Amino acid sequence: MTRTPSRSPLLDLAFGYMPAQLIHAAAEIGVADALSAGPRSSAELAADTGTHAPSLYRLLRGLAGFGVVEQKERDLFALTEEGRRLRADDPDSVRSLIRLFCGPEVWRAWGGMTETLRTGEYAWKRATGTTPFEFFQRNSELSETFNAAMAEHTRAVAPDIVAAHDFARYRTVADLGGGDGTLIAEILRANPGLRGVLFDLPPGLAGAVGNLGDAADRTEIVAGDFFESVPEGADAYVMKSVLHDWDDQKAAAILRTCRVAMRPDARLLILEQVMPEFVTAETQGVVRNDLNMLISTGGRERTEAEFRALLDGAGFADVALTGPLPPAGYHVIEARPAG
Repeated sequence: MTRTPSRSPLLDLAFGYMPAQLIHAAAEIGVADALSAGPRSSAELAADTGTHAPSLYRLLRGLAGFGVVEQKERDLFALTEEGRRLRADDPDSVRSLIRLFCGPEVWRAWGGMTETLRTGEYAWKRATGTTPFEFFQRNSELSETFNAAMAEHTRAVAPDIVAAHDFARYRTVADLGGGDGTLIAEILRANPGLRGVLFDLPPGLAGAVGNLGDAADRTEIVAGDFFESVPEGADAYVMKSVLHDWDDQKAAAILRTCRVAMRPDARLLILEQVMPEFVTAETQGVVRNDLNMLISTGGRERTEAEFRALLDGAGFADVALTGPLPPAGYHVIEARPAG
């Protein structure tokens, strides 16, 4: 009896680059924005997106298979509810995240994973000749995409972070590496008596004034480098998705800079995912993020024990964790200056 081999699920994983690039292409050329007014043909969309109509038609069929668009007639396509999240103006947009993480720089870096496994050197630096943050500073268009992507992600997780911690007990909260102010604005809107400090490198702060909105009059914007110094005098210092960008030596250096600026009664609030000791299907997200840090920045996601050791070595005590919080499994890691 002849055995019929079953299809390996490994093939679906291996061919995952195909849907990733279909969706990236749609985000890059603005298909969802061009469909915002209603169903259109490939020729009409091609005229708006500056693309080749027969090729775009083939892309649209692929997107229909993934539920991004709906094929109403042979050559008439409409945006689905999920597809709307590829629009630049959608409040739940993920367009910039997709443009960043499926873009040529990250794509090329991930292609170098095998060499990273052999050498331990993160692939982004090998592919571009520089660190990602130096690269963004030299490339204004990519820097804008990076800032927008970080803001999209922060908008998704900020409400649950704000709800999980009592920010009302502070007078001033400093958001270190806070980019365009998406997180500090959310904190301030939920706590009308609070004042904020938004701290980042100048390129990260681009667009902050307009983005802060009604929280702008309670926010001091300060440009600087947290490897050198951070503003003094805040009651709480928040760092969201900062430490995971760096190896332990550099992460400890950031923490020591914070420690120097903090009063004895101030609090440090690290907002990050926590790597489990054992991986399950439910924790694959943080594992993939850890691999992205391995490839793209040389940083890492950390276990609770690793966070505690890092904080202890940098002069912090009374470490407490809250979480994981939906939708991305973030924790609020609170600590105070030791001694």
